[in-house]
Amino acid sequence: MDAVTALAPQGGLIAATCTALGLSRASLHRREAARKQPRAIARARPKPPRALSDAEQQHILEMLRGPRFVDLAPAEIYACLLDEGAYLCSIRTMYRVLAKHGEVRERRRQLRHPAYQKPELLATGPNQVWSWDITKLMGPVKWTYFYLYVILDIFSRRVVGWHIADAETAALFQPLFNDAVEKHGVEPGQLTLHADRGGPMKAKATALLLADLGVTKSHSRPYTSNDNPFSESCFKTLKYQPQFPKRFGCIEDAKTFIRHFFGWYNRDHHHAGIGLMTPDQVHYGQAEEVYDARQKILDRAFDANPERFVRMPPKPPRKPIAAWINPPFKTQEIQA
Repeated sequence: MDAVTALAPQGGLIAATCTALGLSRASLHRREAARKQPRAIARARPKPPRALSDAEQQHILEMLRGPRFVDLAPAEIYACLLDEGAYLCSIRTMYRVLAKHGEVRERRRQLRHPAYQKPELLATGPNQVWSWDITKLMGPVKWTYFYLYVILDIFSRRVVGWHIADAETAALFQPLFNDAVEKHGVEPGQLTLHADRGGPMKAKATALLLADLGVTKSHSRPYTSNDNPFSESCFKTLKYQPQFPKRFGCIEDAKTFIRHFFGWYNRDHHHAGIGLMTPDQVHYGQAEEVYDARQKILDRAFDANPERFVRMPPKPPRKPIAAWINPPFKTQEIQA
């Protein structure tokens, strides 16, 4: 419409221009007419004749602030005054008077949840950030469970420690974590341990253990499973295995199955999140060697049949460079 208004009057071609652009001439003329009309001046709303006077409002405000009614709701005050044979105003008017002076608020103690900060953790190598969680495995009969404790390195995806018990307590986690730290040679100040807000994770015994070992603790926000994605992904891989049983006959059966599964997971499982390498290859520094060997094989394939690769020479999946829990920018990439 702006283009028609600017160009058409020069040649008197409003009708032809509107037809060519598929515009309605009536809409164009209404718009121009509305622009030419002077804007209406905003006038203050007159005070209704039935409104309370300033003196009456002040009297009601002083009554509501008085020691007798200061802790009562307007509906209660209204009923008390009616029972005493007095009427000053309606309940809604009492609220209007209070709101005018900023005195309408919730006076009861309200539960306010603290503002939990989103965890942002970065690992550029093994043994920098570990994640741990507990999942249930169904036992032989209904309402019986075994509890699987798993500690996972988020950079290599390697399971660095696991344990199965018939209870979920912080006391069972302590020897498991001590053994993992000793086995992998973790120094004080090197490691951050991330977990959700379950009972064993927030327990005082766990916090003291991490403080003694010089390990930084990190927790997910409440009811936010995305804050602990690596442990959740590991548990899904476990429970979606075709061989995963619906129930375990006893705790020894569960230990046997989990021992075999994590052996396969660490040694043979090609993980999509780490360039289709196995967790052991990444954890023990073999990623560069594996990547170079794959590139040589793809180079030979390209040399043999270059016409099969239309866009560019083939490259293997990218080497793992960094692992984030909640990266500050989803599009940010960490360059080597």
